[in-house]
Parts: sequence; C-alpha cells; structure tokens
Amino acid sequence: MQETEKVGYTLPDPLKRVLKRIEEHGFEAYVVGGAVRDILLSKTPDDFDVTTSATPEELLEIFGESNWHPTGIRHGTVTIVEDGFPVEITTFRVDGDYTDSRHPDEVRFTRSLKEDVMRRDFTINAMALGEDGRIIDYCDGIADLKAGKIRTVGDPKKRFEEDALRILRGLRFSAELGFSIEEETSKEILRQKEALCHLSVERIWKEFSRLLCGAYCVPVLRKYFDVFTVFIPEIRPMKGFEQHNPHHIYDVWEHTLVSILSIRPELILRLTMLLHDIGKPACFEMDDEGVGHFRGHMKISAEMADVILHRLKVDTQTRETTILLIKAHDVAMMPVTLRMVRRRLAQYGEENLRRLLEVKRADTLAHSSQSAYRLKELQNFENLLDQAIQEKMCFSYADLEITGKDLIGLGIPAGPVIGKVKKQLLDEVIDGNLKNEKEALNARAIGIWTDLK
Repeated sequence: MQETEKVGYTLPDPLKRVLKRIEEHGFEAYVVGGAVRDILLSKTPDDFDVTTSATPEELLEIFGESNWHPTGIRHGTVTIVEDGFPVEITTFRVDGDYTDSRHPDEVRFTRSLKEDVMRRDFTINAMALGEDGRIIDYCDGIADLKAGKIRTVGDPKKRFEEDALRILRGLRFSAELGFSIEEETSKEILRQKEALCHLSVERIWKEFSRLLCGAYCVPVLRKYFDVFTVFIPEIRPMKGFEQHNPHHIYDVWEHTLVSILSIRPELILRLTMLLHDIGKPACFEMDDEGVGHFRGHMKISAEMADVILHRLKVDTQTRETTILLIKAHDVAMMPVTLRMVRRRLAQYGEENLRRLLEVKRADTLAHSSQSAYRLKELQNFENLLDQAIQEKMCFSYADLEITGKDLIGLGIPAGPVIGKVKKQLLDEVIDGNLKNEKEALNARAIGIWTDLK
C-alpha cells in the first residue's frame, strides 16, 4: 500500500461533513474512483462516490431516515443528503461471480478497504481519498497515473470477463486522457472484444459517444479498429480501401480518422466525420484513366448511418442532425455570394450551416493538397455568413415582413396556396429581386396569387 501526503484539494463542505460523521462513529469512509483520479490530474470532479466500512443499516443509524435513501441497496449503495448535497455511499464489498457479464450474482460486505478496491476495474480508479486529504493506493494507481498508463486491477482476463463494458471503458479513458494501455490489458481487450455483443446497445453507446469526443480518440480508433467493428461492422470495408483519386492521399478509413482529428469534439460533428464516407466502398467506380469515383456516396453513407444510429438507439436529435450533415457534406457552396449564403441559410438554418462548414473544412483537411483551395472558399463563405447574420438579412419565413394572416387579409384563400405564395416571396427576397418590405410584399403576393389561379 502507498499512502501519500495530503493532496492540495478541498472537498465540498457537505461531503467532508458526511465523511467526518461516519468516522466519528468508528467507521472508515473515503472518496473513491474517478473523482480521486481527476483530483490527482488537477481536474474538477463531476461527482463524488464514497465507500465505507459501515453497512447501509449502520448508515441509517448515523444519518437518520430522512437523510438516508436506499438507491442501490442490493449492492450496498445508499444516498445521504447533506444540506441538499447528495452523496452516494457504497459499503466495502467483495463481488461474487458475474454470470450476466454485468452484475455480480451476489455481494459480500467487508470491513476491508483493500478487498473493496481489489474488485475495481483499473488501477487509476482504485485509489481512495480520506477526509484528511490523504490518498490510499493499494494498486499502484498513482504510479500508473504518472506514467500515463491504463492497467486493470489484477488479472485483465478476469476483469473483462466480469463486465465486458470495461473493454470500452478502458478505451474511453485512453481516448480522453491520452494514456497508453498496458500490454496485457491491451491484448485482453482484443481477445475478448466479441463479448461486447452481449452488452445492451445503451451501455455501448454511452461509452462510445464519450470515447468519440476524447481529445485522443483517433489513436484509439486506429489501434483498436477490430474492437469497434464488433458493434459497427459496417466500418470494416473502409480500412485499406484505396480511393485512387488525386484529391485523396489516404484510404477511406485513414481519411475518416484524419477528418475526425480535424474537427472539434462535439458529438454530432465527430459522429458525422466517423460515418460521412462509410458508403464509399459500396459505390466505388474506376474510370478508363484509372481514377476512382464515389458517385452518390453521400446518400448511401447517410442511409447506412441511419441504420447504425437506430441500432445504437441514438437520440433522435443527434441522429437526424448527423444524417443531415452526412447528406450535405459534399453540397456545393459555390459561387461564394450572399445569395448562395442566404439560400443555404434557408435550407439548413444558421446552427447547422455553421456545423456543415466545419464538416467540409475537416473533410478538406483530410484530402490531398490539391483540395487546399477549398479552405479559402469556405473561409470566404463563412465571412459572408457572418455578414448576413450581422445585417439580419432575410433567409427564413420568420424573417419575412408578411405573415400568413396578412396574405389571407389580401384575399388569398387559406390552405396550401398560402405556402406556395410565401415560398415564392422568400425565394425572390433571397435572390435580391424583391425588397423585404410590407408594401412590396403585398403587391407581389397578389401577383403570385393571380398567376396561380
């Protein structure tokens, strides 16, 4: 065991009071898991998990029924609320067998902190922090943290057999922290990758979505490609698929990885880059001059991505926005004029148009130097976009200085014809052929209605 000097971090006062109160009743209590790891990495923890030698019943006696909530009593977990601050506390325990590869069949409470931490997943998550600021480290987690290493507590084979999600958790930690994965742990991840088939897609997606937004996700996606094909088998043909095109210097998978590296870590953007060319192998054609083409790959990629995201039960907003961006990632932005900017604003809206520009920029950065001229075009387009927004130019029905009620007041009958008139008005305003002024819109609306009759 390694016990360090006090860490230079102050726990929230309600949490400190909970720990101290447990200790005053003769029991041990520590903050454990990711919070301790983050504190040692000089990060602010998102939440705090506490472990204690006291049983749930003993915690009830200490804190009273009004502050004690049995949130996971089967596994020894209760939540204590101190001044409105919830603290999740789990009794020291030893897990039984994991026949469902997720939960232990039974748990046995113990008074030993060492027995408790030895059941945890990775050494960097197996350290305990006392109320006095001292770290207890039975598994050399501090050394692994300093070395930037992901290593299981004990035998990696046993750890991953207990819960296959730990495979993705290890990869996620590597993607987020930039840590390497210890050799035997790494080998076992690859050996047991098929066990991911037995996990719920919700659990897989929760970890994978965080992994994808990690600052170091690309090396992980590259090295552990075979792991990800277990739940996204559609990516397999991308690896090694040469594009035979002067605009490309990478195969489809490497192009994908470089594009992910070139975009900020927002989930929708990273997901778009991961899947934007997934349909390329299915629509490859080579012309008589030996140049490769992928006609229609945006549509095919979007269709394949839709299937994948449905399968992973991705939320509707994320899925639909990702599909929209994949479909549009090769849409022309030329000529770079205010008229084109307003048309694309009308088509996609400001938020998604800005996302689309990021997607196109990242895609271009993953091409050969022959495509570099597009970066200047995209910057010019974005400059005009900023101008259009700043000058509050009309690009949507909401911006028109006329409403459906106004059109009905002009004698135009309610129903589909109102939509046709408004669309024509908006098109003419965007094209610069009609002023967005009430009088001009009224007159033109009557003319459009007359033509439609």
